[in-house]
Amino acid sequence: GNTILNQQVFKSKASPESVTAECVSGDRKVHGKKITVIDTPGLFDTGLNEEAIKSEIIRSVIESSPGPDMFTIVLKVGRYTGKELEVVDKIVEYCGEDTFNHSVVLFTHGEQLEGQTIDEFVKMSPKLQELVDKCGGRCHVIDSKYWKRRQMGYRSNRVQVKNLLETIEQKLKDNQNGCNTNELLQIVEEEIQEEMKNINEDSLSPQEKREEAKKVVHKKLMVKLAGVTTGTLTGAFLGIVCNTLRKLTNDFSKNIY
Repeated sequence: GNTILNQQVFKSKASPESVTAECVSGDRKVHGKKITVIDTPGLFDTGLNEEAIKSEIIRSVIESSPGPDMFTIVLKVGRYTGKELEVVDKIVEYCGEDTFNHSVVLFTHGEQLEGQTIDEFVKMSPKLQELVDKCGGRCHVIDSKYWKRRQMGYRSNRVQVKNLLETIEQKLKDNQNGCNTNELLQIVEEEIQEEMKNINEDSLSPQEKREEAKKVVHKKLMVKLAGVTTGTLTGAFLGIVCNTLRKLTNDFSKNIY
C-alpha cells in the first residue's frame, strides 16, 4: 500500500507474518488519478486470535462496501513450501470467480528475483501459476527497499506501480467500471445508508456521517455474526455464495433493527 501511494500510510516492517493487524485505508493522487487503498489483515497467515480476525474481516467488508474496484492479492517473492503453499491454496479455495475477475496478484520483495522476471518466478510453481491464471494473468512485482530510487527499467517501483495501475484501469474498462460486489457487501452498504439517515447531526459532513454509521454497523454485525466462523465470513467477503451465507445475509437484513 505504501509503495502504491508513494507515502508512509500503513505499518511496514520485515516480517514473515502479516504486519497489518487492523483494516486501514489511505488515499492519494498517483499518476494523475485518485487512488484509495484499503489494507486488510492477512486473512490466512495472521497471528491474530479468532475474535480479532472476525472484527477486522467485518471492518474490511464495511470499508469495501458497496464493493472494491479491484482486489490486490499480495504475496512475497521467495521459497514456496508448506506454509506458503497452504496460503495460496486457501486463496484459491475462498475466492469466488467474480472476485478473481476483479483481482490482480502483486508480489513484494522483488529483489529476491535475482535476475528473473516475475512471470518466470511464477512459472516455477504450478500453484502460483494457477492463482495468477485465475486472475487473468494479471501479475506485478514491487520492492519497498531496493527499487525505490530507480526511475526506469523493470526493477523500478515507479515503473511497476505505473504498470499495475494501468492493468487495473484496463480491467475496469473491461468490466465497464463495475465494482466487485456480492450479497454481503450489498446488504452492508444498505445498512450504512440506513444508519446515515438516523444521524440527525447537521454539523457533520456526509463523509463524517458515513464514518459514524460504519461504526454502528460494525457493532451490530459483531453481535449478529457471533456464531459464524471466520472461514465462512471470509468466504462471504471474497464472493463464495453458499446456503450459510444466504441465510446469514437474509437474517441480517430482516433482524438488524
